[in-house]
Amino acid sequence: MKKENLTELIEFVLLDFADVPHLRWLLFGLFSVIYIAIVMSNGIIFLITKLDPALHVPMYYFLGNFSFLEICYVSVTLPRMLMNLWTQRRTISLVACATQMCCILVLGATECFLLTVMAYDRYVAICNPLHYPLVMNHKICIQLVAGSWISGIPVQIGQTFQIFSLSFCGSNLIDHFFCDIPPILKLACGDTSVIAMLFVALPFVLILVSYSKIISTILKLPTARGRAKAFSTCSSHLLVVFLFFGSATITYLRPKSNHSAGTDRLLSLFYTTVTPMFNPLIYSLRNKDVTAIIYLNNFFNLHTCIC
Repeated sequence: MKKENLTELIEFVLLDFADVPHLRWLLFGLFSVIYIAIVMSNGIIFLITKLDPALHVPMYYFLGNFSFLEICYVSVTLPRMLMNLWTQRRTISLVACATQMCCILVLGATECFLLTVMAYDRYVAICNPLHYPLVMNHKICIQLVAGSWISGIPVQIGQTFQIFSLSFCGSNLIDHFFCDIPPILKLACGDTSVIAMLFVALPFVLILVSYSKIISTILKLPTARGRAKAFSTCSSHLLVVFLFFGSATITYLRPKSNHSAGTDRLLSLFYTTVTPMFNPLIYSLRNKDVTAIIYLNNFFNLHTCIC
C-alpha cells in the first residue's frame, strides 16, 4: 500500500457485541454472573488447597496455582468487556490494547506450562511411584511453578512488540471483545506469517509424551479395578487439556483464510471464559476420592491416588 494510505493509530475500537445492541443488558448480566462464578469457584479451590493439610501434596499445589492463574486470566478480558457493555465506550488506547494482549499471551503460556507440569507430576507418580517423594519434593514443585510463570514473559513481550510494530491499514475497528492476535493481524499490512504460537505446540507434545507413558503403565496394572481408578483420576486433567489446547489450537493455528469474526469470538469466549468456568467443576468431581485415598494410603501408594 502507498504510504499515505497507512494510518498511525493511537487507539482502537472494540466492537465486541455491538451487532446485537438489544441483548446488551442480557449479556452484561450473563457475563457478570459468569465472572463472579469463575472468581469464586477458582478462589475456593485455591484457598482449600492452601488451608487443608490433607491437600498439601504436589498435585494440589499445582492445582491451587492453576486456579489462581484462571482468576488472573479471566480478569484480563471480562472486566473490560463488562465496562464496554455498561458504558458503550468501546475505545481502547494502543498501549492498553498491547498491554492486554501481552497479559493474555503471558498467562496463556503459563497455563500451557502448568498443564505440562501437572502431566509430568502424574507421569512420575504413575511410572516411578517409589521415586516420587524425591523427584517431586517441595523445592522442585516451587521451581516448576515459578518456571511456568516466568518462562513465557520475555518471549510473549517480544511477540507483542512484534505484532504492534506492524503497520495498520487505516481501520481501527476490532471485531472482537478483547485485543486478541487474529483480529489485530486482520488490521495489519504486509506479511504476518512470522507470528507463531510456539508455546501451544511444544507443551502439548510434552503432555502427549507423558500420557503415552502413563497409559502404557496403567495398562500393565494387574487388576481391572486399579486400572479403572487410575484412568478415572487422570481423566479430569486430560479433559482440561483437551478443552484448553483444542480451542487455542483452532483459534491460533488454523489457516488464516478460515478466520471469521464470529468464529474467532466464539472460540475466544470458549478458552477465556467457558474453560475457566468449568475447570473447578471438572477437578472438584474427584476431590473426595483423592482425599480419601491420600488418608488411607498415607501418600505412599501414589500410583493409585495421584496420576
